[in-house]
Order: sequence, then C-alpha cells, then structure tokens
Amino acid sequence: MTDPVAKLPSELDQLPDRDPEETAEWAASLDAVTKAAGPHRAAYLMRRSLQHAEGAGIALPKLLETDYVNTIPTSAEPAFDGDLEMESKITAWNRWNAAAMVTRGARYGVGGHIATFASAAWLYETGFNHFFRGKEGDGSGDQLYIQGHASPGIYARAFLDGRISEQQLDNFRQESGGEGLPSYPHPRRLPWLWEFPTVSMGLGPLSAIYQARFNRYLANRNIKDTSNSHVWAFLGDGEMDEPESTAALALAAREQLDNLTFVINCNLQRLDGPVRANFRVVQELEGAFRGAGWNVIKTLWGNAWDELFQLDTTGALIRRLREVPDAQFQTYATRDVAYIREHFFGAEPALAELAKLLSDAKIAECFYSSRGGHEARKVYAAYRAAVEHKGAPTVILAQTVKGYTLGKGFESKNANHQMKKLSTDEFKSMRELLGLPIPDSAFEDGLVPYGHPGADSPEVRYLQERRAALGGPAPARRVHAVALPQPEERAFKALYKGSGKQEMATTMAFVRLVKDLMRDKETGRRWVPIVPDEARTFGMESLFPSAGIYSPLGQTYDPVDRDQLMYYKEAKDGQILNEGITEAGAMADFIAAATSYATHGETMIPFYIFYSMFGWQRTGDQMWQLADQLGKGFIVGATAGRTTLTGEGLQHADGHSHLIASTNPASLNYDPAFAYEIAVIVKDGLRRMYGPEAENVFYYLTVYNEPKQQPAMPEGVEEGIVKGLYRFKEGTPATADAPRLQLLGSGTAIHWVLKAQELLAADWGVTADVWSATSWGELRRDALEADEALLRGEQQVPYVTQALSGAPGPVLAVSDWMRAVPDQISQWVDQDWSSLGTDGFGLSDTRDAARRHFGVDAQSIVVAALAQLVRRGEVPASTIKEARERYGL
Repeated sequence: MTDPVAKLPSELDQLPDRDPEETAEWAASLDAVTKAAGPHRAAYLMRRSLQHAEGAGIALPKLLETDYVNTIPTSAEPAFDGDLEMESKITAWNRWNAAAMVTRGARYGVGGHIATFASAAWLYETGFNHFFRGKEGDGSGDQLYIQGHASPGIYARAFLDGRISEQQLDNFRQESGGEGLPSYPHPRRLPWLWEFPTVSMGLGPLSAIYQARFNRYLANRNIKDTSNSHVWAFLGDGEMDEPESTAALALAAREQLDNLTFVINCNLQRLDGPVRANFRVVQELEGAFRGAGWNVIKTLWGNAWDELFQLDTTGALIRRLREVPDAQFQTYATRDVAYIREHFFGAEPALAELAKLLSDAKIAECFYSSRGGHEARKVYAAYRAAVEHKGAPTVILAQTVKGYTLGKGFESKNANHQMKKLSTDEFKSMRELLGLPIPDSAFEDGLVPYGHPGADSPEVRYLQERRAALGGPAPARRVHAVALPQPEERAFKALYKGSGKQEMATTMAFVRLVKDLMRDKETGRRWVPIVPDEARTFGMESLFPSAGIYSPLGQTYDPVDRDQLMYYKEAKDGQILNEGITEAGAMADFIAAATSYATHGETMIPFYIFYSMFGWQRTGDQMWQLADQLGKGFIVGATAGRTTLTGEGLQHADGHSHLIASTNPASLNYDPAFAYEIAVIVKDGLRRMYGPEAENVFYYLTVYNEPKQQPAMPEGVEEGIVKGLYRFKEGTPATADAPRLQLLGSGTAIHWVLKAQELLAADWGVTADVWSATSWGELRRDALEADEALLRGEQQVPYVTQALSGAPGPVLAVSDWMRAVPDQISQWVDQDWSSLGTDGFGLSDTRDAARRHFGVDAQSIVVAALAQLVRRGEVPASTIKEARERYGL
C-alpha cells in the first residue's frame, strides 16, 4: 500500500544534510503544531520563519503569493503630506466634471467612458498632488502612461487648473472643428497635453518598461541625467490579459528598474464582466509579478476593514477572502447586507460569530465602498513605498469599485463600461454624496452643469501650489526643438561611388552607411542601433566592439569570442540595443528613442533593423503607436521581398509590408534598389526629421540580402530618388520604328528588369527604358495631394505623371511585392498600365526558382511586356507563344 504522505522527489534531495536528526526534529515540531493548532497555524509559523530569515539576510526563495490583505498595515502608513479635506474637494470636482463631460457628449452620440475614472480617481489625484514631477523642474519630469478610458478625469483636472476651457470639455470626442478633445491620450491630436498613446491596451505597460529602461540608457551613456524621472503606468486588471502587458516583466526586474511603477486598478471588471469570474485576479497578478522579480504592494482594503481584521482572532476572515472568487465579491457590492451575512459570513461558524459583532452599517461600508484604492492615505502610503524601494520595479495592486460614487445604477455593474450617461436624479444624488455646492437651478436647461469653484478658490490655489512644487503641470508634453547639424558628406559619398566589381547587398550598404554616420563628431553618439537578436544576419557584428551592446551591468564575464576581432562586447555605455528575440520589445525601444526629443529634450536617431516579415505584420500596432506619439527614425525591413530570402519559406517571405506601411500617414516608405539610393534617402530623411523644419514622420526602408554590384550614382537623380521615380537606364532603339515600353522596378526587382531590357532588345527588337521606383508610396502620396489641390481649384500635376510624360509605349511595373504595391499609382499613369508581383504565399526554394514560380524573373517580364505590345497591335500575337517556348515558361 502506498504511503499517502510519502516524500516526493525534491531538489533538496541533492543538497547535503549535515544533521539529519535535527532536520527530523524540525519536521516533527511542524507536525505537532499542525496536530495541536491546525494547518493554518502551522502555515503561519512557517511564513513567519521565512520572513525572519529574509530579514536576517538568509537567502531563500520567496513566496509568490501573500494573504488577501494590504501589504502596508494602517499602523505602518506614513504621515499624509497634505490637506486631505482640500484634496477631497478637488477630487469631488474632478469626478463631477468627468461624468458631466461624457453625459453632455451623449447628446451627440459620441460616447465616452465614465466608470473607469470613477474607480481610479484617487489613484490619479494622489499622484498629481504628491508624486508626479512636471517638466518645469529639474530634469525631464516623470513619464505618465494614463489608462486610456480614464481620460475624462484628466481633462476634468486640466479644466479645474485652467488648462482646458469649458468649450473644449463640451467638444469631447468632437475634434474636427479644431477646439475638441480626443477621446483618449493621443499626442498627435493634443500634443501639448498627452505624451503617450495608451488605449491600444497592452502597449502602455510594454512601452512604460522600455521607457524606464531607455531613461537609464540615456544616463549610462552620459547623454542626460534622468535620475529624477520616474515612469508611472496606470493599467486595468483586465488589460493585463494582453500578452504585451507582461511580456517584459523579467527585463524590468533583471535591469533593476526601480524608476518604474505599475499601478493596476483592480476593480475586478473588464469590458463585459468580471476579469476572473471564478478566480482571484489580484492573487494571480501578485504571483506573476513576484515570480518575475518585482516588488509587489497590495492596497486592497480601506480603513473600515481594520475593525474586521482585529476581530478575526482565528484567521477565518482572511481564509474566506482568499477563497471567494472575484465575481462573487462583485456581487456582494450590489446585494443587501442580509445576503452578505448569509453568503459571506455564513461560510463557517467562526465568521458567523464575528458577524454578530458587526452592525449592518459597518458591513455595508466594508463591502460597498471601503477599498484601498478609494482612500488617499492608503494610496499615498503605497506610492511612497514604491518610490523609496530600491533595486526592483514596483507594482501596486489597488482594489477599487468600478463606477464608484456614480450610484447604484453604475457601481459594480457588468455593463458599466458601456454606460455613457447619468440621469439628472443620479447627478443630484452624486452631488449630495460628494458635497458639491451645485444648485438645482443649474439643471434647468436640461443639461448637467460643469462645476468650478472659481479660478481664485482655495481648491484651485491648492492644486496649483502642489503642481508648482512638483515642477509644473502634468501630464504635459514639451518640445524644445533643436535641429541637428547635417553629418559630413564623406559617409554618403562612399555609397555614391558604388562598389565597383565587388558585390554588396543593400542591407550591408545601409549598415556601412550607419556605421560611418555613427563616427560623425556632432551627431554620431545620437544614433541608437536596435536589433532583435539578428545582428549577425544583417552584418552588424562589426559594430559590437566599436559601439558596444548596452548593458547596465557592463560585461561581467569573458566572452567566448574575446580573441576575435568582432567579439561580443557588452558595456554600460554601449550604444546598441540588442533585445533578444522580441520584435515587440525592439519596437518599444524604438518608440522611446524616437520620441526622446520631446520626452527628454534630447534628439536621438534610432534605426531598428529586422526581418521585414516580422515588422509591420507582427508589430503593426506599435507602428501606429509610434505615429501617434510623433516618433522619428529609420525602420529598416531587411531580407525584404518575397523571393530574396532563399530557403526560409512562407513564414519569412514578405511580399506585403509595403502595402501595410502605406496605410500609416506618418510612414515614408522606400524600396531602394542601389546603395547610392539608400545614401540619398537617409540624407534627406535626416534633413526632414531632424533639420530646422523638422517633420513628425518616420522612414520605412526595405533592404535586401542579395549581393549585387552596386553602380555609381548617375548625375541629377537625387530629386527623383526622394520623390520616388527616375529613369535609370534608357533603351537604345535598334530601328526608328522599334516598339517601345517603360519598365518600372523597385528594390531587387531592378536587376530582373535590367536583364529583361537586354532580352527584349536582343531577342525581340523591343526597346525598353528602365526606371527605378524608389517609393511607390511617396508617388501615391504626392498624387493624392495633387488630387486634393484640384478640389480646391488649384492645378497640380502629380510627379509620377510628370516624370512619365511623353515616355513612349505602355508601362510595366515589377517588384518583389504583391501587385497591389505598385498598383497604388496606376490611376495617375497616362500610359497603358500593367504590373507583375509576388502575390500568394511564399515558398522555400532558390531565388531563381522562386522568381520563376511567381512569374517575375527576367524571362517572365519579357513575356508580360510582349503581351502588352500584342494588345496594342505592335507585335504579332504569335510572339507570346514563341517567347514562352524559348524561355521554357
């Protein structure tokens, strides 16, 4: 018969036991306590022993979960540094105006969210009054990632402070007139207020971690002292289900980012219902963060619970709190006291006895409203502990009631996220609860009034004095535009000359250019190379020993390749951000660097290089975040196209990133064919993004891993390269009446097109001009602007129309992308138009075989060109069949 308590295998079995008899005595003592006082007492003693051991400096693994109580007991709370009565009045006004703004907007059907800020009001107000540093003090101030659905409360506070007018509040979610407010934090829409777009849930927490890390990067590289900057990320417990929300927790702990605090509003509700209906999300989050190495502070219960915990001499209350699932606890907040007595306290005799000592009013207070996140003193204690903790980031798990103070029609209701307004009676009840001096006569026009105590009122003076002491208004975005000098011409000239007889891929050309630019005396240190663990794939290993890979610890080991010229060198002041296998993390790096000109007043030039397939397809949401945040820099899709990456196959074969990128208005997208084109584009990009008239755009360049001889730059092509199209090689007619056509190629396809030009002339007597289409997207952007000008009564001819004007014959466009990419410009081409591309799924094969498969190799281009000429009656119809047979198609 198997022993039910037989010892299971353990890692302890591998450790030497110097005194087995003593070990047995300890085990026997634990058994005795369990038998005499119960397992709960034994567990308590074990935890006390672990706590004592930790305090004595004995290294032990930490527990991943603590009891469902506050981390900081009431007796240990620090003195509150402020006027709580005054702050309560300020918070009441902000609660009111946030709800009024959304309710008034409901007249126009524009919606809005009320319940989120109602639950989180004290989480924000305590920070604004005591912790969040502004940008008018020393350093850059704090970085605040505001929960998107809480934006009405931030607008309400800005209104009280005089930063936003009543007219603007009334134009919430009505921006087209120019005086409106965006629905959520959007720097591109309200750039003086918002720094970080956060409503695409999950991106806020990920970006906050990398922003805190980038702050340290700037300091360790001696670019800016960021020691006084703290990153605060306000998140919802439901938002933590997004994979990005927890993707970088280990990074934050590993790099000891004690300049970072997550504040998770645990109101136990997501958009449709409970976050963890049958479980406990607070405990789950605690385990995840503790396991990742974070400092965890739980702020769950308000002061009303103190009496209950003091009466709980058996531990029954704490046990009950740990076992009640979140959905049930949400139900308690909506049911009467009798229900709570029966279903909560009736669970075991000890709790029933405890309940007899409690009045109905006390139980109602505890279960309806008394949460740690609703009490300023408890939030203050948590924040103080967070900023004083050293060596690890902190997460504060603050329990609240969603819809708090909005009345029984809102509080803890599953549907409250979708509820957009309160009735007049509900507002009047809210007024009484908050103690606001708003008369009934203010409702006579049928609209809920905004409330304001006056610009010179004690509340406003207190608010402004607090903000002045903390460094000015928050949130706030400030741009101190300082143009960077243009780099020396030498770096660009190296690519203008071409590669001679040597073959070089355009990926290598780009890396060589950046390597030279990083040596520039004025701007070299401002480059931020970012790569997700593929530096060697892109030929970047030469940067390792010269620029160094950033690590806050430096290099604490002897690298295995130390005796090699291009060894793996980590350094505290390293310039390269090599993120490991995380495109999402690398993009978060890029966003932090790309917006440093505003966040820190320090302009950086990031370039992020990656497998092009894993950019816009995998992290496209972050590309939009970058655009929203007005970021600048170079995003480089390497090993681009559907046929250049031999052997990798479908999941690596990108034929569509340019199409996705074309949907982003801030992205300038280029598909250069030659090294000199890259030099011209990068040079112009530095001017546009970092020159005296800097634009809030970023560049997407695709480069290829196919080695080719790089020609020298022809004269006078710079404008065409930047605008997107120029004639690279004019055909020479064999006869005066030879058929002609125009071949447009982008990226690596230019080489197939050039070969097709030769075949057309040699085999069929057809003359073709070859054009390099460096940017289908910029050609389209220019054409759209011309169309808009026409609607205004202005005559403006699209550049592509001008460039091809008078060019004889039809146009055939070819790329290593799906046909929809070049087809973007077809309507502005006067000539007959057709295109070839790599539509469909990728496949593993040689480059030649893949191109034949997709029908874009030189021979296929020849047949397609002849087909166009057949349709025009310029060559016999039999030519197509003849060509196919000749080329084995």
